[in-house]
Amino acid sequence: MLEQIDLTKVLILDIETVPVKRSYSDLDEKWKDLWERKMKFQINEDTTGEDLYERAGIYAEFGKIICISIGAFYYENSILKLKLKSFFNDDEKIILEEFRELLDTKYSADDKLLCAHNGKEFDFPFIARRCLINGISIPKILDTSGKKPWEVKHLDTMEMWKFGDYKSYTSLILLAAIFGIESPKDDIDGSQVGRIYWEENDLKRIEKYCKKDVITVAQILLKFKGMDMLMESDIIHADSKDESET
Repeated sequence: MLEQIDLTKVLILDIETVPVKRSYSDLDEKWKDLWERKMKFQINEDTTGEDLYERAGIYAEFGKIICISIGAFYYENSILKLKLKSFFNDDEKIILEEFRELLDTKYSADDKLLCAHNGKEFDFPFIARRCLINGISIPKILDTSGKKPWEVKHLDTMEMWKFGDYKSYTSLILLAAIFGIESPKDDIDGSQVGRIYWEENDLKRIEKYCKKDVITVAQILLKFKGMDMLMESDIIHADSKDESET
């Protein structure tokens, strides 16, 4: 499986998102109404729009990106390694501008690929939408406007696992368990990111968690290719300002 994929041309990524506002009560009346409209099919006599606001981070109209972690494969003395880097900041525009610059300078060629778990449904479109919202041009590799589905070359480990079956969602933690990969959710999981960001202001902890997801996706991709998993010594953590890793 994936024998034709050159890993050194693949950039693995994961994003962490939170609601733009800390709580529903922080929204003005216009945005409260817009949120209620967005959630109209989920609101009922037992559940209000305020009850559902913790989910706002998964919608690009109501959430923002606080971290993008990436992993790039490379060979050193014939040994496959993975170098990690993160873009994280309270200012989403700074994250997106830095990430856009990386993609447009080093991942704009037609043979470059992005990879994420559920990336086609979440990470890739979320980044593109938030770029537009922030007045940032969409990176070439993420601009799929006008392309047919088979022309979009992004890799998605969840989609690959489906083998054409569209009946169910397979979480990253489940796929990791299947292949005997260490769980990336040993500290926190996605449902806790908003609270840790808004209540504990611990962006570094979230960044660490985001990197773990990137490592897990990388290991799963290797399993799909029938290759040995990376040893811990083969995973390199680059400084966020180091541009040499990709």
